[in-house]
Amino acid sequence: MHGFPDDSRIYHRQVPHLCPRRVVTFDWLGFGHSDRRPAGSGFNPRDRQGELLAVLDTLKIPDAVLVGHDASGPEAINFALEHSDRVTALVLLNTYYGRDQSLHFPEMIALMGDPEYRQLVDAIMADEAQRLWLLGYTAQRFGGHFGDPDGLGAVSVLPQFFGARDNPIALEEIRAWTAHLPSALDTQDQAVTAGKLRHLEMPAIVAFGADDPYLTPALGRHVAGLFTNPTVHDIPHASHWPQWDQPQAVAHLINNTLG
Repeated sequence: MHGFPDDSRIYHRQVPHLCPRRVVTFDWLGFGHSDRRPAGSGFNPRDRQGELLAVLDTLKIPDAVLVGHDASGPEAINFALEHSDRVTALVLLNTYYGRDQSLHFPEMIALMGDPEYRQLVDAIMADEAQRLWLLGYTAQRFGGHFGDPDGLGAVSVLPQFFGARDNPIALEEIRAWTAHLPSALDTQDQAVTAGKLRHLEMPAIVAFGADDPYLTPALGRHVAGLFTNPTVHDIPHASHWPQWDQPQAVAHLINNTLG
């Protein structure tokens, strides 16, 4: 499952290294090649759980290893809390669950998620030059740039903000997701306080790119500490997208852990 604000193409380098396992990647509704929501239909964070369940049921997958990256990590965990019989293991890549002193969202995400700055964000998003500058700044902070046409930013991130021939713009979904981020964190905090994650019996593999300046390995250790059966790994020479930067290393961890 992809995070924010990208799509399933972040796994293109990962999938070949997981053969002969069956691997399914998909785009959340509103992103990538998936449909866009009807105008005015609204966004409910619980929609993601229904989307994931629909994927599993439609493809007749009775249970699965859920791989959650970034914003889809909480979705994977929440799904496991509600449908533990459908989840054999969790693989969590550079993600978060609830608030912690080690959690630092990129400035772009923090700005877009703050209701006090909604009008400012509206103005920035309405101006393509400003939108591109903000994305470029964020990319540099992650150690990348958009100059490489085959790089992850150009392949998976830019199409969400500007659209492409086979990828309608996802800006409405991006704004809706960030608007609900504070309330989503509240819900996650409640689950953590109640100790719900400690009741999950399936293995939890927590692997973080060591060079991520925001969702750092320190956060990975915090996330792992929420479970009773975790393994924790730092991926050298990888930033926020270890499945793209070091796909073979991440696949090795998954295959070795799952047998």
